[in-house]
Formats: sequence, C-alpha cells, structure tokens
Amino acid sequence: MPRDSDPSDPSGLNASDVASALLASLSVLVRRVRQVPVEGGLTMPERTALAQLARSGPTISSALAREAQITAQSMGATLGGLRARGLVERRPDPDDGRRAVMSVTDAGHQALRDKRNARGELIARALTSGEFTPAELEQLAAAAPLLERLAQNI
Repeated sequence: MPRDSDPSDPSGLNASDVASALLASLSVLVRRVRQVPVEGGLTMPERTALAQLARSGPTISSALAREAQITAQSMGATLGGLRARGLVERRPDPDDGRRAVMSVTDAGHQALRDKRNARGELIARALTSGEFTPAELEQLAAAAPLLERLAQNI
C-alpha cells in the first residue's frame, strides 16, 4: 500500500489508500464466502429474502420487493419457494383482508442460523489450513472489532 502521507495523520498512512485496500480485500472475502455452496442451503435470492424478512418482521411481499429493489413477481416466486419448504408462512393481513402478511417460521430462523454457522465454519477452516501463522491469526482477531467499528461509523 502506498504511503503517501497525510500531513494531519501522525502515522504517515493515507486514509484513502487504507480505505481502498480494505474495500477491495473485504469485497473479495464476502464474494468468496457467498459463492461457496452450503449443502442443503438457501440460494442467494432465498437467503436475501429470508434475512430481509427476519430483519423487518412480518410484512407484505410487495414491501419486501421494494426494499430488495426487485419485481413483486420475483419476490413472490422466491417467497413461494420458501413457503413450500416451510421457511415462511402466509397469514391474512389483519388490516386488509385482500393482502397476505409473510413472516419467518422457526424453521426459517434455523435455516438462517445454519447458513451463518456454515459460513463461520468455512472461514475457520481457511484460518486453520496452515496458511496463517499464529501472529497473523492474532492480527486478524485484533482487526475484527476495528472492522465492526468502521462499519458502524459509515
């Protein structure tokens, strides 16, 4: 990483260079973790819809589609597949009987936990593959809370 220093930064590091390096490396990590299939797992659209529904709470399909910036038909198809597998349930909207409210079932919450656990195990296997020294593992452990704090400040 170039060290064109910022006169106001006593470390001599350039914040723009650090930002670019972090963004590039984290993007590669996230992309790789998402690409590795998890046996019996959810497809990317299914995981996205299920996670979004878990975060937002019970809501209508069209609201989820707007939030995900996809068509209502695509969201409806994804939710239909999730519903057929028992991961979401559909109930009449108490405010408007013409609409249905979707919510995540216990099985849906478990599927999300399983996916997160599988991703964590994937990263743990990579960390223990012998490619990382104990000192590097300590550096990565020290970086995790800093990355979280960075995310909270964006």
